[in-house]
Amino acid sequence: MAPKFGTSGLRGLVVDLTPALIADYTRAFLAACPTGRGLYIGRDLRASSPGIAVSVAEAARGEGVPVTDCGAVPTPALALAAMAAGSAAIMVTGSHIPTDRNGLKFYLPGGEITKADETAILAALGRAPGGQSAALQQADAGGPWVRRYVSAFGAGALSGLKIGVWEHSAVSRDLIAETLLALGAAVIPLGRSESFIPVDTEAVPPAIRAEIAAWCAAQGLDALVSTDGDGDRPLMADERGAVVPGDILGQITARALGAEVVVTPVSSNSGVGLAGAFARVLRTKIGSPYVIAGMAEAGGRVVGYEANGGFLAGFEAALPGGALPPLWTRDSLLPLIAPLVLAKSAGLSLSGLVAAEPARFTAADRLEEIAPETSRALMARLEAAGFAPLLTPLGEVLSEQDRTDGLRLHLASGRVIHLRPSGNAPELRLYTEAESAGAAEDLLTRGLAQLRAFLRQ
Repeated sequence: MAPKFGTSGLRGLVVDLTPALIADYTRAFLAACPTGRGLYIGRDLRASSPGIAVSVAEAARGEGVPVTDCGAVPTPALALAAMAAGSAAIMVTGSHIPTDRNGLKFYLPGGEITKADETAILAALGRAPGGQSAALQQADAGGPWVRRYVSAFGAGALSGLKIGVWEHSAVSRDLIAETLLALGAAVIPLGRSESFIPVDTEAVPPAIRAEIAAWCAAQGLDALVSTDGDGDRPLMADERGAVVPGDILGQITARALGAEVVVTPVSSNSGVGLAGAFARVLRTKIGSPYVIAGMAEAGGRVVGYEANGGFLAGFEAALPGGALPPLWTRDSLLPLIAPLVLAKSAGLSLSGLVAAEPARFTAADRLEEIAPETSRALMARLEAAGFAPLLTPLGEVLSEQDRTDGLRLHLASGRVIHLRPSGNAPELRLYTEAESAGAAEDLLTRGLAQLRAFLRQ
């Protein structure tokens, strides 16, 4: 499948992301979008990322655009540094997808690109090289990201806590540990890998969940934290080793910041609207560009988050250590730190804090190596049959349907099944919602089994 835009930038197979194609997209971005004072470039730890970053830099310099190379750095840290400098940015990352794929995330001097910007970039493809030569320099983007949260929460905010950091191949791993240490926590590094491991924070496999639980028990941890490959989606487990869903982290963080309006996709759990903590909750299609558009529409003390936990701070929040400026891009550090600080200040364990949230839980996973056309054909088959083949073993379906993004079906039990073909990866996503984490996981397991059976037919 040729590289294309999806919910999180340009994605494609590494073999298709040739230097010529990368240069073409870079020139198109620079021509179609404002770049401010130059272009900042970052990358994740995939083996293919350094070479792609070189192609981006060469193409930009050839257009006369000054380039600042930030090296291996988390996506939110790159965005923060570029916006502070009044510059555009390109992050080389495939996020959580397998290592044979990669991609580009584009940022304007004011934040993430919109869907309209994507259309403009596609229209600008095919431009001839400019033949110029601009400056190349290096900069530290990680330091300001760490200092942002240490100054906002205060140096002793996590003192007395013992926190494990599952390092795997996340580009954020060292900066997360540095931040937690600066906030006063004892940090235990775990599971570092020098080869790339695709980690999807929405779909943590049972074997990894078991390993996380074993680490928490063996080390006596108060929590375990991690991120996906490029560090814009959080992963957290409580003291028992139970993974906390990203949307739960999002609604807790929203409350910790004193938000009045929450914007979140339809795939997030519905509990955020049940607690009465927020004046307004807006639902969007899946993807940070849609969340950002909803935040801009709402204004005021607004935040956004996705079911994967990536959090967007839309206003200046007053926190124990000082002011936290807005950051309109998906971030992982804030939704890792804020729940821990909130639990500590309330004298609760992390599991106790989560237990106080409304009893609505989501689960998500995907069938991989499913071509988009196969997913669409399957959806058409199911719809033609009134979804009975899928839903009869899972529960009675109500007439209520939500087609905001994919197809979201409400069951008479109050549970939810949500199918969504990926826009830029060969996978079919399944989301579930139920009254307990176990019920959501059980519904997910049975739903995936049903989908696999249909595909075999």
